[in-house]
Amino acid sequence: MILIKIGGGRKINWEYIAEDVAQLVKKEKVIIVHGASGIRDEVAKELKAPTRTVVSPSGVSSVYTDQKALDIFLMAYAGLVNKKIVAALQKNGVNAVGLSGVDGRLWEGKRKSNLYVQEGNKTKLITDNLTGKVEKINTHLINLLIKNNYVPVICPPAISHNNEIINTDNDFAVAIMIKELGIKTLISLFEAPGMLEKARDEKSLISIIKRVQIDNYLQFAEGRMKKKLLGAKIAFENGVKIVYWGDGRIKHPIKSVLAGKGTIIN
Repeated sequence: MILIKIGGGRKINWEYIAEDVAQLVKKEKVIIVHGASGIRDEVAKELKAPTRTVVSPSGVSSVYTDQKALDIFLMAYAGLVNKKIVAALQKNGVNAVGLSGVDGRLWEGKRKSNLYVQEGNKTKLITDNLTGKVEKINTHLINLLIKNNYVPVICPPAISHNNEIINTDNDFAVAIMIKELGIKTLISLFEAPGMLEKARDEKSLISIIKRVQIDNYLQFAEGRMKKKLLGAKIAFENGVKIVYWGDGRIKHPIKSVLAGKGTIIN
């Protein structure tokens, strides 16, 4: 079983990815998890409620999510982007089913209402944050779909143990899925050729990272890339054998990354 994680950037080409998935499903069972941050930011701007990013004291960035931000999140993720990816897959003969983590309690976790953020030299406490971390996967539902030849296309948000809709981090949710579903291969596609030594220099691609050296590469990571590295680390702890990072903007993105034209972590 292969899990494909699609980043949320606006330049990600869903059609190219769908074309490759159509070939991959002929020989592998596939699950897709996707983001939608680019569309979310556009919708938020149009609604005059721009996305607010906060940084933890450890330097990891995340999106501050109050109720209005969560509503916009739902529109972008579970609405527009999820259904467009499903449609692209259906166009290519893949019988995809789109679900958010709320549906069927697919992703369930604990709400983290108190969030510490760094603002300059000060650490502040935010108490109305609607975020959390996935702790439990509805493996029965996922396996039911896969057994009947459907391809699950999953996105945040998740649902809390107290039935609250919560924003959650894809990378850590994927790591839990790896553990509970026994996934051995993870492909992550985003708006870069892979891990870059210099954040904005696409020619500075790091082709191979040993899993035991992941912490050493945090110095090269900025913003969300730190979460990707930390998510990969947890994925290995949870049983994944190999992680591929590649470019979701190019034609044949999955074929390219499996051929070694990205970053391989093993």
